[in-house]
Amino acid sequence: MVNYRLRIEAEYDAIDKTVSALPPSPLVNLSQLELAGVAALLHNFYNGIENVVKQVFQAKGLKITEGQSWHRDLLLKAIDDKIISKALGEELKRFLAFRHFFSHTYSLDLLPEKIEPLAADASDIFNKLRKEIDKLTFPPLAA
Repeated sequence: MVNYRLRIEAEYDAIDKTVSALPPSPLVNLSQLELAGVAALLHNFYNGIENVVKQVFQAKGLKITEGQSWHRDLLLKAIDDKIISKALGEELKRFLAFRHFFSHTYSLDLLPEKIEPLAADASDIFNKLRKEIDKLTFPPLAA
């Protein structure tokens, strides 16, 4: 039997490595290629957060919606079901918006001044998420 905590810990490790790979500010001195790399890391960061939330949903037997707005719906349901706090959800909305932008834009359209606040806040946001998720208790998942 696989415990959901093991799956979440694996996601935590991946998120931690991603956050550690983010360069220090200022990002204005990065090349466009380097900036695209930072953007990809931020995209991965939010994907990891979604993966953690999805594991909690599975453990609690909650349905994950499908369709074009499932990313937004997942975040809103996580707030409504008290998986994450409203305050953290509000902070995560910036990362959700960036995930959407990054998925639908060209790397040449990335601006360092838009990405820098996200990169600067990623570690703090991750620590808040981890504290909130680690307070939850669930039965183990079947393998």
